[in-house]
Amino acid sequence: MKRRELLTAAGLGLGALALSGCKDEQPAAAAGEQSQQRFRWKMVTSWPKNLPGLGTTAEHFAQLVGKLSNGRLSVQVFAAGELVPALEVFDAVASGTAELGHSAAYYWKGKSAAASFFTAVPFGMNAQETNAWLYEGDGLELWRKAYEPFGVLPLPCGNTGVQMAGWFNREINSLDDLRGLKIRMPGFGGEVLARAGATTVSLPGSEIFTALQTGVIDATDWVSPYNDLAFGLHQAAKYYYYPGWQEPSAVLELSINRKAFDALPADLQVIVEQAARSTNQAMLDEYTRRNAEALDTLVNQHGVQLRRLPDPVLQRLRELSQQVLEDTANQEPLNREVWDSMEAFRQKVWANHALGEQVMYGLRG
Repeated sequence: MKRRELLTAAGLGLGALALSGCKDEQPAAAAGEQSQQRFRWKMVTSWPKNLPGLGTTAEHFAQLVGKLSNGRLSVQVFAAGELVPALEVFDAVASGTAELGHSAAYYWKGKSAAASFFTAVPFGMNAQETNAWLYEGDGLELWRKAYEPFGVLPLPCGNTGVQMAGWFNREINSLDDLRGLKIRMPGFGGEVLARAGATTVSLPGSEIFTALQTGVIDATDWVSPYNDLAFGLHQAAKYYYYPGWQEPSAVLELSINRKAFDALPADLQVIVEQAARSTNQAMLDEYTRRNAEALDTLVNQHGVQLRRLPDPVLQRLRELSQQVLEDTANQEPLNREVWDSMEAFRQKVWANHALGEQVMYGLRG
């Protein structure tokens, strides 16, 4: 009897094992099919086609994704105006017209008042500090919280570092020179200058040169020597002012349609995230080199007149910046959460940077 019971039990066990083997084959096959599935995505950008730095960064990301995924995820890049206008990138991604967008978050402040915080904060953190806040602090989590109602997933995908204050067709010697000035400047910087008495407008990059040359605007910020030289802005304005108080760090944004992202296999999701992070650092490296080369060309070959904004002007702009940031933070609870997080992180890291980076810059001269 014991021998018969043992054989029966063994038979049941083998049968169960066989059944479990049959069940395992189906998910394994499905996983295999999924791993071979190919995805074709579109990326729309706010940049003119092949624009050095900004436009080529989007292309770099697309090529990197294709290589890392061995062609399973391909990204076709559309420059501003090829599929949608430059300032409609966010809407295109949110609606699913394109799966990806490359732009700057402060263009979408009409969608989310918190968006401007994720591009640049006047007199705020530099690129190194901003990247640390996004990845080591709670910056990225808050950014995703801001975009969640739109079905858009944001990632940092490039940084220009400290920018220039911009190109001017009149000298800025005092605060009076800002009153009535017509200037292209988006984001918080534009709001600050408006409080200083300037008239600010937001224009896509492709329209800046003509507007400046024809007198539609008196001044403009754009990016920094690398991109400003590429646009030929030295041919449309006389004075080149620094420092870039309005954008001490300028984050470029990769926006992703959330449904499209969730439909990717896990490994392709990781590839998208890591390609964005790699591109983020690659762009900063590129700008560190190219800005130095372009500045030399602007000054020594084109005779550009560099001007430093006077200290009283910078001091007043800093005071107005604090007012704008606090007023924005008080508009919505999320704004307050973002601004408080940024300030707390800046103060935390500054204790160390004051003894390190700041001192070393002074010693280097």
